[in-house]
Amino acid sequence: MLSDGWYLDTWLKLEGLVVAKKRVDVKEFKPPLLWRLGVLLVVGVTVACFDQIAKAVARVALSPAGTVGVQVIPGILNFELVYNEGAAFGLGEGYTLVFVTLAVIMVMASLIYLLRAPLVSSWEVVGLALVCGGAVGNAIDRVAHGVVTDFIATAFIDFPVFNIADIGITVGVVVALIGFIFLSPANLAARERAEAERTAHADSAIRRRASRKSGRKGR
Repeated sequence: MLSDGWYLDTWLKLEGLVVAKKRVDVKEFKPPLLWRLGVLLVVGVTVACFDQIAKAVARVALSPAGTVGVQVIPGILNFELVYNEGAAFGLGEGYTLVFVTLAVIMVMASLIYLLRAPLVSSWEVVGLALVCGGAVGNAIDRVAHGVVTDFIATAFIDFPVFNIADIGITVGVVVALIGFIFLSPANLAARERAEAERTAHADSAIRRRASRKSGRKGR
């Protein structure tokens, strides 16, 4: 005959399967979709607008491209007007259409991810918004002028001249990666489920051993 412990253990397993199925069926978005879209819109538009305003001022206020720049912080930061046909930090010149297409793909991919992923961290949302804003800022330059306006130069290191959009892209990638790797609710939930399963297996083993002992005593 089967012991009461076996019936109890079987019932608990079936109950656990039902609960697990319910967890899979329920698609709860955290943070909410409206919050994600709001952050994407506000942060992205802010970065793109700030980038365009800064570039417009640089084109008017700074000397023609190729001439001596303006010292902002001696030995650290200069403003120097450069027209760039490539991507961020002067990389990949001569592929304007390719980079505009990549910017569109980047924005669409970020939008699809944020609309479809049930669990993301707020860092991921902010990071992707920064990346999209920077990509749009540089894409506007390419469409309107055929080149990207760069004006921020580091004096303490030999580094390509860059702009606000490049900063947004770089910071956004770092922030999004930190959020995805270390703070993603999906990853945290997976670790919690794994821990819960280990605990359940341990409890089940303890109950089975207790059931066997009680069965022997009953005989």
